[in-house]
Amino acid sequence: MPQLDTSTWLTMILSMFLVLFIIFQLKISKHSFYLSPELVLMKMSKQNTPWETKWTKIYLPLSLPL
Repeated sequence: MPQLDTSTWLTMILSMFLVLFIIFQLKISKHSFYLSPELVLMKMSKQNTPWETKWTKIYLPLSLPL
């Protein structure tokens, strides 16, 4: 049974990593990013919920004096 020749494996693995690195660098370099991102203020609208305007039975015992 012949022996497996592994002398070129290191070269193939290193060249594969090099090619993958170059491909990813080219993909990343095609993205365009904003030069100076500005803070966008979003207007938060307050929504009135029914439990904010009235007392419930859960809160009443806590507000009673001891």
